[in-house]
Amino acid sequence: MNCHDFNPERFVLAVASGKGGTGKTTVAVNLAAALAQMGRAVQYLDCDVEEPNGHIFLKPAIENTQPVGIPVPVIDAAKCTACGKCAEVCEFNAIAVLKKAMVFPELCHGCGGCLPVCPEGAIREEPRKIGVVETGRSGAVGFVQGRLNVGEPMSPPLIRAVNRARARGAITILDAPPGTSCPVVATVRDADYVLLVTEPTPFGLNDLRLAVELMRQLEKDFGVIINRAGIGDDGVRTYCAEERVPVLAEIPDDRKVAEAYSRGELLVRIPAFRDAVPKLAKALESKIGRKPRIDANLENRKKTVLPL
Repeated sequence: MNCHDFNPERFVLAVASGKGGTGKTTVAVNLAAALAQMGRAVQYLDCDVEEPNGHIFLKPAIENTQPVGIPVPVIDAAKCTACGKCAEVCEFNAIAVLKKAMVFPELCHGCGGCLPVCPEGAIREEPRKIGVVETGRSGAVGFVQGRLNVGEPMSPPLIRAVNRARARGAITILDAPPGTSCPVVATVRDADYVLLVTEPTPFGLNDLRLAVELMRQLEKDFGVIINRAGIGDDGVRTYCAEERVPVLAEIPDDRKVAEAYSRGELLVRIPAFRDAVPKLAKALESKIGRKPRIDANLENRKKTVLPL
């Protein structure tokens, strides 16, 4: 596979999995490192903001840390008449009205819907910090990660802030949170292609089914990588064949891979992984170079996720 076969015109690739522990981050960081070695402009974004660990492998030099917050309402008690309109419009019960309106900041999603309905103009917004976005470099790989504050219940606003840090004119690899819930949707919604990493076990198959269902609901183009091939059974391969889901690469179960992983080392020099990267790159060749979609929600997101 020749590096000149790639056209990385703002191609956004998400790496996801139906559950944790399948090797999602291992694939994402090593694919980023391998593409950089092939001469491609590449950026790795760790969107698993609750438990980011891509930095353990890439060991980046962090150059900038930007706090991120969401706008939450603050009530002017002197103006509030307890009419209750703000509480009626809040879908997440972040506002309750007794004698006066009360705000529960942890429940607020920062939608701003309460401001225009207040007839007295008693509501203003102030940013509440939910985490930080850190940017830097790991050799030739651009690096971005989000760190959600401990105890913070909502990660999607911070994930969107991480997504906005992606560079133009580069292959962007999004390391998604595990599972099939809102944080995953927030990560993959703008991806041009999604890699689903699974393992050939009944547990891997169960969660792959859920991930495939989500991708189809989101109308995403996607393929599967089977990690630790050689263990378990043929259930994943049979399922992919029946559902016409492309298996783009298989990474064999290899002791050297496990040993390097346990030390937090990249795997691109290990034959079991290195040999799979050109095959994966070739499988992705037809996907890379698509004209990027215009993100119609970008301006709205800028209004709901504020840097402090």
